[in-house]
Amino acid sequence: MEKQSLENILKGNAYPGRGIVIGKSEDGKKAVCAYFIMGRSVNSRNRVFVEEGAGIRTQAFDPSKLTDPSLIIYAPVRVLGNKTIVTNGDQTDTIYEGMDKQLTFEQSLRCREFEPDAPNYTPRISGIMHIENGIYNYAMSILKSNNGRPGGCNRYTFAYESPIAGEGHFIHTYQCDGDPLPSFEGEPKWIGIGNDIDAVTENIWSSLNEENKVSLFVRFIDIETGETETRIVNKNQ
Repeated sequence: MEKQSLENILKGNAYPGRGIVIGKSEDGKKAVCAYFIMGRSVNSRNRVFVEEGAGIRTQAFDPSKLTDPSLIIYAPVRVLGNKTIVTNGDQTDTIYEGMDKQLTFEQSLRCREFEPDAPNYTPRISGIMHIENGIYNYAMSILKSNNGRPGGCNRYTFAYESPIAGEGHFIHTYQCDGDPLPSFEGEPKWIGIGNDIDAVTENIWSSLNEENKVSLFVRFIDIETGETETRIVNKNQ
């Protein structure tokens, strides 16, 4: 696998859908995560990220235009002790509750599958970051339909121990725009990650398709102290 530029990946894809980035800053001091959402419909675009405790939640920008909250209103980020959970749906809560009962990340997701939004059957993508005593590792998951067929769920988990400084991985819901939307394929993409949270935020936001982008969350976590720094960008202000 070849390391890629996240900006180039995003600029070359008008509709990756929802995306999760996890990795380590170039100086090796920070655990890094980002989550963005995009939308093609009025309902999907009518959203903002708001902080909720140590995590975030999606919220309707204009409540009067909200038609179906079932797949667009959820908590993408929650924190459980020394674990940060980031997902593209309400499976954030499933992972949180499962791991709180001593299940693993993968075990917690066994009761979930792709979204019931035929004909797209949007994959559920999830990530978990674990920091303890100065040691950091992370994992990512995707739950997909069986090549567009809803009769079975294909489950993939990717675990990354001892992440390398300045590197990370990117997973997103759709290969590209389409009708129906084709699901992401393969392993999470190997990408480079910088040191400055504002530069990372600007690079991602400016690289997303202007018409389709909705919101972006970026967090840097100090691996030694656990201190966090967060940025949220909403197209709807």
